[in-house]
Amino acid sequence: MADGLLSDPCCAFHRNVEISSRYASIYQLQPACFKWAAMAAIASHHVRLALFPLRLDIDRTGYVNIPHSLSRRKLLLTEDVNTIRATNNAIFNDIFWVHLAYVTTEDGIERLRALLRAERHYAPILAGFEAIDRGRRVLADEMASGQARQAAGDLIWAGNVELLEHEQRALVQPCFDRLSCTFARLVSIGAATSFEVRGMRREMAYFTSFSLYSLTRGIPPALRTQAWPRITRFDDRWRWLVASVVPRFRRFDADTCLVSASLRHICDEARDFASAPCVLPRSPADRSRRWLVG
Repeated sequence: MADGLLSDPCCAFHRNVEISSRYASIYQLQPACFKWAAMAAIASHHVRLALFPLRLDIDRTGYVNIPHSLSRRKLLLTEDVNTIRATNNAIFNDIFWVHLAYVTTEDGIERLRALLRAERHYAPILAGFEAIDRGRRVLADEMASGQARQAAGDLIWAGNVELLEHEQRALVQPCFDRLSCTFARLVSIGAATSFEVRGMRREMAYFTSFSLYSLTRGIPPALRTQAWPRITRFDDRWRWLVASVVPRFRRFDADTCLVSASLRHICDEARDFASAPCVLPRSPADRSRRWLVG
């Protein structure tokens, strides 16, 4: 079902915007619970910038010729760009369907227990959703006290951070280990999160940069390990995510109008892309030529 929500076949850029919009859409079904999905929507939306070198090899329909792009790897690091593309796809394949399974039944956590308990790989995901579900039940209780509701909100966030850690450890890290040293340095310098807000003052309020963090709060860990922080090293990246990215997103998410506008922008872009498909239907003449060549 999750696969069916994405166009097939589609190019790297259509796949990216579709993934981003699916995260945004699933968040909107349960915004009090699905915090990871909103963060994933914005992160996936930013990935489109890293895919830019692949645009050099698009045909007249807009479809990206990835094998040809990879032949340029020495000049434009397209092998690394393709790894980023594959990482984005892998995260969607691994985690999105779990949200879908949870939200499409009355007792979603029981469905997840039945599906995931035997899967060692999904133990952190199930633990995260167990926490999210406990928090959701408290929030749904109209008799719950203010203190209980605050604790439930904290529990939901803790569960979503477990999903984030699984994403970073099980999916992102193996892919980042394959990146070239040059690309890893570029990613470390350029890694930043702004949550797609509009207006300079708001941008700065939610902006966080890995490089800036490394030069300030990242100095003590760097002195202990005697190694300069790199975004491609899990421990360095995780410190930044937990200490800077997640707290900023939590403040951002508290402004429902702001987060809704940002995610709506992502969905609107996906609709614009959908109106211009990257693979056009072949004409009878095209099909005949392909048969003759074959």
